[in-house]
Amino acid sequence: MAEANEQQSQPLGEDNGNEIATENAAFAHEEPPQDANGPPRVDSEVEILHEKVTKQIIKEGHGQNPSKYSTCFLHYRAWTESTQHKFEDTWEEQRPLELVLGKEKNEMTGLAIGLSSMKSGERARLHVGWELGYGKEGSFSFPNVPPMADIIYEVELIGFDETKEGKARADMTVEERIVSADRRKMDGNALFKEEKLEEAMQQYEMAIAYMGDDFMFQLFGKHRDMALAVKNPCHLNMAACLIKLKRYDEAIMQCSIVLAEDENNVKALFRRGKCRAELGQTDTAREDFLKARKFAPEDKAIARELRLLAEHDKALYQKQKEIYKGLFGPRPEPKPKRSNRLVLFWHWLLSLFYRLFKRGGHKAD
Repeated sequence: MAEANEQQSQPLGEDNGNEIATENAAFAHEEPPQDANGPPRVDSEVEILHEKVTKQIIKEGHGQNPSKYSTCFLHYRAWTESTQHKFEDTWEEQRPLELVLGKEKNEMTGLAIGLSSMKSGERARLHVGWELGYGKEGSFSFPNVPPMADIIYEVELIGFDETKEGKARADMTVEERIVSADRRKMDGNALFKEEKLEEAMQQYEMAIAYMGDDFMFQLFGKHRDMALAVKNPCHLNMAACLIKLKRYDEAIMQCSIVLAEDENNVKALFRRGKCRAELGQTDTAREDFLKARKFAPEDKAIARELRLLAEHDKALYQKQKEIYKGLFGPRPEPKPKRSNRLVLFWHWLLSLFYRLFKRGGHKAD
């Protein structure tokens, strides 16, 4: 399962077996308890980036900072400070934002200042004054932000492209977007081979960002096939990274995206089945493996996983049999009660007196 390049021909289950340590992804401090709905609580040092913008690092990044006109790819959540109302979340929508530094919208000025200080893979909490956010009047459409609202961001810079002209995806031709995505995929594969999983996933996610739903919806024929030939391997390679990091639920999601486009994709079925088996979802895992076997009947990795599931089921059955044997097994034979000799003696004595008394009565008659 370690292959990153989807076009190589090694078997599905081939793996080097090494436990990979994630590099350049250390948290800046011990993370304090979090509110699931509110902004992140952070104990790291506060950096003053601007009179109206401060930053606290949640997770360290790597490499250089983006420069002016860099095309940044990011995920973020945003809350109004006064009400703690979350008004935007790209993680929830599973759609990274693309932002060209120096060409951002006015309401993104504070966010752009924060991004310019970040490195690829870095996650941070930003505090932005209303002057560099949605301004004095706020926004009453989407997103809904009240007037003069300071904003708290949780931001992760996935990565960025250094381009002098700051050419956004929307200005690229179909071929340019596919080529850019493929370049990111190849960069990710190189990082995967170096076992830099977090960095590899950033490259794959940036490649996928070039081919969002709005872009794919417009493609037909050969252009759609060309795009899927880059996009689907990125999702599968993301799944391979996530499996190594034991983030099985996220890996299942990546495989399911591929299967929505190609329901018979053997690698997607195999990897999703593997994740489901790890999570104890044996029935659905077996369904994935059996379907994969239809299209790859000779694959040894699929056969091995099905054999492991059968052994697991057999062991589970034996264990349950032992548990229920004591509860519903045959009732033990009742032990014979010990006779009370004294009681037997009195019964014999009374019967003797009764017979003697009866015999004496007959003589008297």
